[in-house]
Amino acid sequence: MTEVRNTAHGKVVFAMVGAGWRSEFFLRIARELPSRFEVCGVVVRDPAKGAAFEERWSIPTFRSIAELLARTSPQFVVVSVPRQVVADVITEITASGLAVLTETPPGDDVPSMAALHELVVRGAKIQVAEQYHLEPLLSAQLSLAQSGRIGTVDQAQVGLAHDFHGISIIRKALGVGFADAVITAWQFTRPIVMGPSRAGDPEEEKLVPAVQTTARMDFGDQLGIYDFAPQQYRSWIRSNRLLIRGDRGEIHNTEVRYLKDFRTPMHLTITRMSTGENTNLEGQFLRGLIAGDEWVYRNEFIPGRLMDDEIAIATCLVRMAEHSQGGPDFYSLADASQDYYLHSMMLRSIESGESVRTERQAWAREEAP
Repeated sequence: MTEVRNTAHGKVVFAMVGAGWRSEFFLRIARELPSRFEVCGVVVRDPAKGAAFEERWSIPTFRSIAELLARTSPQFVVVSVPRQVVADVITEITASGLAVLTETPPGDDVPSMAALHELVVRGAKIQVAEQYHLEPLLSAQLSLAQSGRIGTVDQAQVGLAHDFHGISIIRKALGVGFADAVITAWQFTRPIVMGPSRAGDPEEEKLVPAVQTTARMDFGDQLGIYDFAPQQYRSWIRSNRLLIRGDRGEIHNTEVRYLKDFRTPMHLTITRMSTGENTNLEGQFLRGLIAGDEWVYRNEFIPGRLMDDEIAIATCLVRMAEHSQGGPDFYSLADASQDYYLHSMMLRSIESGESVRTERQAWAREEAP
């Protein structure tokens, strides 16, 4: 196999470890926007799977990380492997001096994340592909919440993503950083008609148990409510929910209510501006989102035909390229570890039937409260 070198200019060139379902999001983005992104190589340890991968994606594969790093020159490496081995893979790559963008979670447990934090302390560049807050609608909602329009934010109710993903949105909406919380959580299980899955549409009507987890996260003068059942994903009969409240207004899904002054209530709707509908011939892509008379989100990946989650991941890739060259964090290992830790404490509350109080972890000690 010939050596693969980065000769692109102004293009995000990255390598990958792992070729599972989640890895294909990154691959589709690069295929859709070849002028913006390039995958220069992928570690696929099984030779037969590697050959099938190369035939499907026309991307060179390697049997080991050492071979990948010897034969390619990426700006950074995306790690998308099972959580049981992710810490070892990150450690091996960062030892070479390369930056890592890892899928969630960044470790198998809290101790493994604390060990990875020590790598960051020693200079390793590790960011996490926690992309939900970068999706167009969520990005617009969070931007509006942080703009001051609804005043001081004191409450966030989130029912649109599971486990540490949902907690990430709560922390972003409230701006609580690494603050400790008292968590009270419980579960409620009831049947629901099964909807689509990764395999496609349902082939028959079938009842499945939906385990709904609800958690109250009391940060003192701010409150986060997590409320989610995994069956919401892809569901035709369950909708996502986001409510962010401040002392001058609230954002409820796509509705924004606030006070221009104490006698003047305002009501805006966040509206998607998409192309390719009716007689529009521009192509099929999201242009952005508007609330009132202003853009609250603009899609920087026009004219790529990307779904919202892929737009968010593409944003992660751009920001990771900047971080690898000395730019700022966009989702640090510390943030992702805190999300995971709060989720583990939520599970502890469910198991014990009692409220639990979080404690400051190693990765948060050097961070601002």
